[in-house]
Amino acid sequence: MAVELVVARDGEDAARRAAELLAEVARDGGHVALSGGSTPGRAYELAAELEPDWSRVDVWLGDERCVPPDDPLANLRLVQDDLVRHTRERPAVHPVDTALPPSGAAAAYDAALAGVELGLALQGIGPDGHTASLYPNAPALDVTDARAVAAPAQLGPFVDRVTMTVPMLCSAQVVLFLVVGEDKAEAARLAFAEPPSPATPASLVRSRAGRTVAILDPAAARHVR
Repeated sequence: MAVELVVARDGEDAARRAAELLAEVARDGGHVALSGGSTPGRAYELAAELEPDWSRVDVWLGDERCVPPDDPLANLRLVQDDLVRHTRERPAVHPVDTALPPSGAAAAYDAALAGVELGLALQGIGPDGHTASLYPNAPALDVTDARAVAAPAQLGPFVDRVTMTVPMLCSAQVVLFLVVGEDKAEAARLAFAEPPSPATPASLVRSRAGRTVAILDPAAARHVR
């Protein structure tokens, strides 16, 4: 599937461009999968400014660390702090039940996702090419009969995780990658300028029926322009 590659002026411009797509989803309503990590926070803040009414949106987590919901490592906390609390009308947020063991939490999230049609899935990329908690050559990449699975920790912070699977992420009408920083340049090249490979999980996540958009700052796009 072709990727719409957008090279922003800088990190702030990349966040704003991603925020514009998120705001469109908020206006249209539907289901959206959001990511954690260090990159998307600014995009979430800007999306809430652009469209403060998120009442028609159901927010899911593309992946989650198996920590309490108020833990600084929790993706839920990032989404709550950087997006939800800035909205005037709040979305429905569907957390992973991290009080359960990872396998049980994954099974519960898989069941909760039954029948969900994602309008957008926001993805990041790690320097190793992982996206969500789908790691290079991990068994989770081969799962085709579940929407969410447990993912043992493979890099710091070393806590177990629950992640949406490749088929679930690919079911989104829009798969949106937001990639910022020179440390992501090689991973971006492998994800967007080379053939798909389980060694670079981000290269496997493409919308099956809609658009795949990659927004990069100049540093991250160094090898793909």
